[in-house]
Amino acid sequence: MAKCAFLGLGVMGYPMAGHMVSAGHEVTVYNRTAAKAEAWVAEHGGKMAPTPREAAEGAEFIMACVGNDDDLRSVCLGEDGAFAGMSEGAIFVDHTTVSSMVTVELYAVAKENGFGFVDAPVSGGQAGAENGQLVVMCGGDAPDYDMAEPVIGAYAKLCKRIGDSGAGQKCKMVNQICIAGLVQGLSEGLAFAEKAGIDGRAVVEVIGGGAAGSWQMVNRYETMLDGKFEHGFAVDWMRKDLAICLATAEETGAALPVTALVDQFYKDVQAMGGGRWDTSSLIRRLKAFD
Repeated sequence: MAKCAFLGLGVMGYPMAGHMVSAGHEVTVYNRTAAKAEAWVAEHGGKMAPTPREAAEGAEFIMACVGNDDDLRSVCLGEDGAFAGMSEGAIFVDHTTVSSMVTVELYAVAKENGFGFVDAPVSGGQAGAENGQLVVMCGGDAPDYDMAEPVIGAYAKLCKRIGDSGAGQKCKMVNQICIAGLVQGLSEGLAFAEKAGIDGRAVVEVIGGGAAGSWQMVNRYETMLDGKFEHGFAVDWMRKDLAICLATAEETGAALPVTALVDQFYKDVQAMGGGRWDTSSLIRRLKAFD
């Protein structure tokens, strides 16, 4: 079993780090709000550290799951950053959804200092983290990935290397692009069923097993019909991710007309006070603008 650190104990990181302890790894945690780290240690054992650097000292694998590009830089770089405490040969695994630009930047710094960097964003939401059933898409050097994969397996049902540094983040962009279109389509379909005077639940029972079926349909249609949006990934975070997708599309010349439109729909949801609602709240927007 490995000596590990986990940086960032939000709704995803908290259970992910817990699964590492259950798998037998020695885990030291860091969180910007120390009370969350104290609660985690009380629940799972392990240790806590006051800085990313101290958490990383002596660790073979350092996992991070923070908020955005700036948060990632802050836990990696500087006098108290994890990179300052990492040993040669250690591997940093970033589970944050960030730009491929910051990923490649930090990968280069890591390689200059003799340790590995694997970008490893996740899909599966809070439920996937809590149940240890995340899908992890990775970029980075193959030998670093091969060493990290068994540790990642503590909280993943599927883990795959897509390519070189940044490839994991680009794969996550594809994931978010597809989800945006799926959720809007599902929202329109359910809203249409209601207007047409047919039972949305009966409709999903029939079409869910056919070509229209999706994870979003199976797991979100009932709460969408009930107007409950306290499940899964928040609109604020989705807009952060879609901004990364759209910026990368601008750089690469890719066309994302549907994604750009759905991003504006999510902006409408934020204006309705739904920034913390989950992404299926697009159906609320349709009803509000009816």
